[in-house]
Parts: sequence; C-alpha cells; structure tokens
Amino acid sequence: MTTTPRPTTIRRRAACAVALAAVLLTTSGNAQVPPRPGTTTTTPFVPRFEAVAETKLLMEGMAHANYRSVNRLLKTKPADVETWTFARGQAILIAETGNLLLLRPPRNTGRDAWMKLASEMRTQAATLARYAAARDHPRSKAALSGLTASCNRCHQTFRVAAKIAPDPEPGERDTE
Repeated sequence: MTTTPRPTTIRRRAACAVALAAVLLTTSGNAQVPPRPGTTTTTPFVPRFEAVAETKLLMEGMAHANYRSVNRLLKTKPADVETWTFARGQAILIAETGNLLLLRPPRNTGRDAWMKLASEMRTQAATLARYAAARDHPRSKAALSGLTASCNRCHQTFRVAAKIAPDPEPGERDTE
C-alpha cells in the first residue's frame, strides 16, 4: 500500500527545492569548474607595476655607478674571463635600469621623449653587454661611447645638470 505525502510535506519539499535552486543560481558565477585537460580557464595574475625608488636614486645608484665601473674595466682590454663577465653584468644592470625608467615616465608633455630615450639607453647598454660577452674590446668601447651619448641626450632633453663622461671625475668611486 502506498501512502500519499501530506500537503505540508509537499510544500516543504517545494520550498527547499526553490531555495536550493536560488542558492545554485546565485553561486553559479563563482563556482570553480576544473579546466579540461590542455586548457586554462583561470585568469592569470597580473602584478601592478609601481615605482619604488626615486629616478635620481636609480640613476646615481645603478646606472651611473655601473657605468663608471664598466668604463674603468674597459680602459684596457680585460685579460681574464671574470673581468669580461663582470663588465657584461654591469652593462646588463644599466640596461635593466632603462627598463625601470620606462615604468616612471613624466606625467607632462615629455612622456614620449622619456620613453624613447629610456628605450635607447636600454638598447645601447644591451649592445655593450653583447660585445662584452663576445670579449670584443673595440666594439665594447664603441658601444660604451654610444651609451654615453644616449645618457647625455636624455640629460640635455630633461635639463639634468649631470654630464656623463668616459673619464671619471677626480674622487669618483665605482661600484667595486
């Protein structure tokens, strides 16, 4: 013999079904569905880039300090692999400083010039790093001159009093 459910039981079940459907509908947008093999459906993490150090600190502490040192190392042809490797590393740090400069353009009309000149600095320093890696002294010296000119063009454009020169001023220290 079968029993017929009571009307209150039917109403409770219906109310529970409606409530369950409402919960499922409101949370379906937040549900974590595992991706199919070979596909990615998660949103990648995108960091927010923000400048931490002042531009002057970057220039004095990274770009100019490494420039002076690599200049000193290339005055004469380096005799050993370690010196060439160190010079290459310093040129790479100068190139990476160019990348950091690209994160901090001025907020005025000089933005385009800044981006162009920071990119040029990065390119010149990367060229110097390539020639140092190849242990090509004449081309390394020429690339250092190109980097010097690039730095001075930027300083002239933005009216920075510092003039970069291949020969250090008396009393200047380098990064070693």
